[in-house]
This record gives sequence, structure tokens and C-alpha cells, in this order.
Amino acid sequence: MDLEFQGKSVVVTGAGSNIGRAVALTFAREGAALTLGDIDQEQTERVAEQATIAGAPSAQFVRTDVTDLAQVEELIGAANDEHGGVDVLVNCVGWDKLMYFTDTEPELWQRIIDINYVGVLNCTRVALQYMIPQEGGSIVSISSDASRQGEPREAVYGGVKAAINSFMKTIAKENGRAGIRCNVVCPGVTIPEDDEEVGETSMWRDKDSMFTPEQLDKVARALPLRKVGRPQDIANAVLFLASDAVAGHVTGQVLSVSGGYTMIG
Repeated sequence: MDLEFQGKSVVVTGAGSNIGRAVALTFAREGAALTLGDIDQEQTERVAEQATIAGAPSAQFVRTDVTDLAQVEELIGAANDEHGGVDVLVNCVGWDKLMYFTDTEPELWQRIIDINYVGVLNCTRVALQYMIPQEGGSIVSISSDASRQGEPREAVYGGVKAAINSFMKTIAKENGRAGIRCNVVCPGVTIPEDDEEVGETSMWRDKDSMFTPEQLDKVARALPLRKVGRPQDIANAVLFLASDAVAGHVTGQVLSVSGGYTMIG
């Protein structure tokens, strides 16, 4: 099926590692023109090269700290300048440090809020400045199933991701009249296949600091599908929601892609 991304201008933040990398390469295989933002230059430039090989007619990297509005303006402006507009924005940047709330400090709270939420606010605001005049576009933000079901050691992260869910619903309602669709994908535990999929700045660089192999096995056995997620699982859902061809009447939705961890009707 043609998802109609050939030559479309797609911006992916957090494109260097794990989910963001998989999203970028999946759009590349559909023929999209990519603008990739990340703070990890070496890793993301490598992804841009892989994207071109995979089928992207163009894949540019712009070093971007999404917490800095000026850098976000440069990123999305580069997409417009190079590819003639902004058709899709995928907010993939995410970061957490697994700790019980009583062991955390305000400095950690603020970092989690800035990276996971303020970054989405910045990117969405700037993307809308291009999408509204062109009367169309799709924004997909990566949240987390921790936003839908409380998860120990992710109190602040889960709360911030819940804010993203609500924010994106409001943006969908405010901008539907301009032909802009906004949706959310909530992964469960999603781990990279190998070390090539993560850069030096990724929270998955040391996987054992997130989950030990024994913990991952326990997570998998607790899920209805009996397996943890992989980046491609999330990328497939993003591609669906971003496509006007197959999801053109879908907006304001929050989709769990978590092996059945949450089942919310």
C-alpha cells in the first residue's frame, strides 16, 4: 500500500537512537525527505547516511537541543528551506532516570520536564507556524504507557508524558480546521536490538542501568504478547498515524503500542 510519503518533508527529533532512529529509517524506506534533529551529531549523521541508502531522497542533520526554542526554529526552518515545507513532525525525544520519587531532587524533575515536555511544546509551536499556512500536516508525539498507568520509578516521567497526551488532544482540536492531525503513540518497554541503535547520549547506552536481563524477562512474561517492544514496533505505529492515506480521519488519539500492557477502551 502506498502511504503517500514520497517526497514529503518529515522532521524527526531524537532521531539518533532507538525509537527515533527506527522512525527516521522507516520514513526513509517510504521515500520521505528527512530533517533529523538530535544532540548527538556523530550518531545522527550516521542515521542520515543510512536513511539515504534506505531510500530517502534527502536526509539532513541539524544539531538540536529541543529545550532551546532558537535551535528548534533552526531545525524546522531547515526542513522548510531544503524540502519546501513541513508535512510531518515526529516528537521522539525522551529521557528518564529510573528512581523512586522519594530518591529524586527538583533538579532531576526539571530536567525530565524540559526534555520530555518543553521540547514537545517548542517543536509543535514552530511546526504549526509552517503547517497552518499550508493548510495541512501531521504531528505524532511519542509518549509512554507510564502516562496511562502509574509505573514505579517513573513518577515525574509518567506525569509529564500524561501532559503530552492532553496537550496533543488540545492541539488537534485547535488546528483540525487547518487540516492538521495530531496523535500520540504510547510505547511500553521498548529496547534497542543492538548497540548500533543507540548513541553516547542515549539513556539506553547502558541497558543494564535501565533494566537487568532478569527484569526484562519478567516484564515480557507479564505482557499478554509475552515480549518487550522493539523500536520498529513503534515506528510502524507512527507511520500509520502520520499517513493521510490510511489515517486521514484519525486525530486526537492516544495509541498504546506495548504488547497489551494497557488496554484502554
